[in-house]
Amino acid sequence: MNIQWFPGHMTKALRMMEANVGIVDIVGYVLDARAPMSCFNPSFEKIIGNKPCLFILNKCDLADKSKVDLWCNYFAQSGIKYVKVTATASAEASKITSAFGEIAKGLKDKLRAKGVYKPVRCLILGVPNCGKSTLINCLAGRKSVVTGDRPGVTKGKQWVRLQNGLELLDTPGTLWPKFEDEKVASRLCFVGSIKDDIVEDIYALSLLLVEELQTQYPKLLEERYKLQVENKQPDVLFEEIAKKRGYVVRGGEIDYERTAKAILDDFRKGKIGKVTFDVPPQAHLKVKNSTKGEQSC
Repeated sequence: MNIQWFPGHMTKALRMMEANVGIVDIVGYVLDARAPMSCFNPSFEKIIGNKPCLFILNKCDLADKSKVDLWCNYFAQSGIKYVKVTATASAEASKITSAFGEIAKGLKDKLRAKGVYKPVRCLILGVPNCGKSTLINCLAGRKSVVTGDRPGVTKGKQWVRLQNGLELLDTPGTLWPKFEDEKVASRLCFVGSIKDDIVEDIYALSLLLVEELQTQYPKLLEERYKLQVENKQPDVLFEEIAKKRGYVVRGGEIDYERTAKAILDDFRKGKIGKVTFDVPPQAHLKVKNSTKGEQSC
């Protein structure tokens, strides 16, 4: 299934980030903890450059803790600063601001030595619907930017000043012009980073989700839908789910669109269970129990 989505406002967003990265001190890179690898946007590499970067594993309340821990270990082994959070939880704010503060400490000390006192500016970026705006509102303790459980809510840049002296620049969620890996594209669809109405065949997308869940989380599927999933083709299981839910139209035909949307909705709301599709590169998992460089894991 070929999925491509790169509307004009994303081109403008990338140009805006390139124009503003020079005036920020730190980059906050938000990743959906259900698909961290898929959330790495190759277009951001040039923008970030040599800026200090904090990776923020967000939506951990919906993610598989064991795989999130693998990502924490990967970042630790790679010497990468990170935090894992649930952006909607107000208690997480101090964790994120502390991490930003630690990264910014050296810069602030240098400026103070010169008699310069200015806020530390942070550029917040990520793919659509990864929770950037919700995270910023969590840090601000108020609704400073518009949010929504769908991609494309943030359209332009928004500066938010925090009480601790940090200034955050929220940016529109941005993808990249072409997906070379269909699995990456489908996983971004699963987590809602790509709009459903962009997908030509919502049934085919739902089948891909069922297949991924069958492979990685068969027990969760069984528990959610009260069905045996082993040794069944995804389309067979899909139809069994439809019948179990009563999504059958006149004449006994399956309501494919309604069933597809229901399965995707169940996953996105965490009703199927805590799921993470992506694991980090295996080369960085040799010393699993090391805590070198680890934060908040």
